[in-house]
Amino acid sequence: MNDTQKEPVNFIQKIIDDDNASGKWDNRVHTRFPPEPNGYLHIGHAKSICLNFGIAEKNGGKCNLRFDDTNPVKEEDEYVQSIIKDVKWLGFDWEDRLFYASDYFDQMYEFAIQLVQDGKAYVCDLSGDEIRNTRGNLTEPGKESPHINRSIEENLDLFVRMKNGEFANGEKVLRAKIDMSHPNLNMRDPVIYRILHASHHRTGDKWCIYPMYDWAHGLEDSIEKITHSICTLEFEDHRPLYDWYLEQLGVYHPQQIEFARLNLNFTIMSKRKLKQLVDENHVDGWDDPRMPSISGLRRRGYTPESIRNFAEDLGVTKRDSIIDVIRLENALREDLNKRAPRVMGVLDPLKVVITNYPEGKTEMLEAINNPEDNSAGKRDIPFSQELYIEQSDFMEDPPKKFFRLGPGREVRLRYAYFITCQEVIKDENGNIVELQCTYDPKTRGGSAPDGRKVKGTLHWVSSPHAVDAEIRLYDRLFLNENPDEDGEFLKNLNPDSCKTFSNSKCEPSLANPENLTYQFERNGYFIKDEKESINGKLVFNRAVSLRDSWKKFLKQVGK
Repeated sequence: MNDTQKEPVNFIQKIIDDDNASGKWDNRVHTRFPPEPNGYLHIGHAKSICLNFGIAEKNGGKCNLRFDDTNPVKEEDEYVQSIIKDVKWLGFDWEDRLFYASDYFDQMYEFAIQLVQDGKAYVCDLSGDEIRNTRGNLTEPGKESPHINRSIEENLDLFVRMKNGEFANGEKVLRAKIDMSHPNLNMRDPVIYRILHASHHRTGDKWCIYPMYDWAHGLEDSIEKITHSICTLEFEDHRPLYDWYLEQLGVYHPQQIEFARLNLNFTIMSKRKLKQLVDENHVDGWDDPRMPSISGLRRRGYTPESIRNFAEDLGVTKRDSIIDVIRLENALREDLNKRAPRVMGVLDPLKVVITNYPEGKTEMLEAINNPEDNSAGKRDIPFSQELYIEQSDFMEDPPKKFFRLGPGREVRLRYAYFITCQEVIKDENGNIVELQCTYDPKTRGGSAPDGRKVKGTLHWVSSPHAVDAEIRLYDRLFLNENPDEDGEFLKNLNPDSCKTFSNSKCEPSLANPENLTYQFERNGYFIKDEKESINGKLVFNRAVSLRDSWKKFLKQVGK
């Protein structure tokens, strides 16, 4: 980038630049990524991770990893560990700043006591439904609780007894005393604490009251001395409450800033609905390669670099929009095109016998590992009389624009020779099981000395040297661009989202893959599935095709 080209400044960076110019926060930048450990992270969280850690890094600041573990009913240590793994995998380091909301439960409780003592919070006996029904709406004010005028002494006594476990779940709550006619519904005496007789994954049975997210979130930011509390847009209406709590307590007050969350077409981004897919066995766990979870993307073959580049390319805005998932797929293509070694793998093999090639002979042919990376070098691949090509690369009665193999047709085998199909062998059911071909020995390396041209180039694998593999082609999990458009997202599941080839053949270099991801020439980018490749079985997942074919498919089906 030259002096006349400046990197565009997003609005959050502009706020930070202005803060630094004024000396606000003593020129500190301290952010945090605050996931709730109630599910696995997805690609939307990845954008937030990249933003929070990236902003801190760019400004010489710090970013905390903090778990907002305020709901023991839905939270598990499994989710905590998965989140830690995902953030590390994306390439970010919180150093010694791993925190939990539960670290501050004692302080939060004392702050609540302070609010009660100041007459700004009260214990309410209304049920959850009754609180919602008396909240009012955008045109009508809410109704005050019949318990709003309890004395400070009674409120303190009841709140302490709530903490001590004297009441059942839902019997009482602690509410802030703000304004039941406030135009912002979040300010109409919101609940601060609820009773939950549930064991917490970190604090065990110490607590039977737990703070609500809005109460906990601002206090966590305050205790950790966060400067810029970056949230998604749905928290914009909650910011007045965030500010009110901190102002009433008179504590350190960070600045909350909202940005547009990531929305992808053909994708569900609700953790609740993703959990439903897992629990009802519509997918093979949170790390199913069709899931938008970070663990699913990792297993599918996505790289940390591709996701970080995707997030950077999206930028940061204040306006919600739906991003085409093709942009995510293209980010992976661009990354893997530069780094992935090329190999040959035949998904659906058809046997080819070269009748005029010496029986029992093997010769080694030179192949390029990556034309985008000269340092990747070359490799030798074996060639013999018996080969495999793709079933789809042969047609007995090919149309005019079919430039692959057919009876009497000549094609090029990648890095090898020109071959011509002479005879088609079928089984008793009429299925093609073998092609008998001849080769031109003068075309070694894939070119003819007489200058003749062929239009088709096929990938192939030598039969005696082939490595057996199972290859899985993953497609989008949903057929509808907006899967939840009608409120029934399960009806939009793609029945062909996974196609398995159990008898695939790969070149011998893949017997013990050294790399994470490969380009199978003409078939796409693939990763070895470490979870499924056990007991001698070799499984590859396709991360992404070489080019996007989804729009063509949608046109064909009339969508």
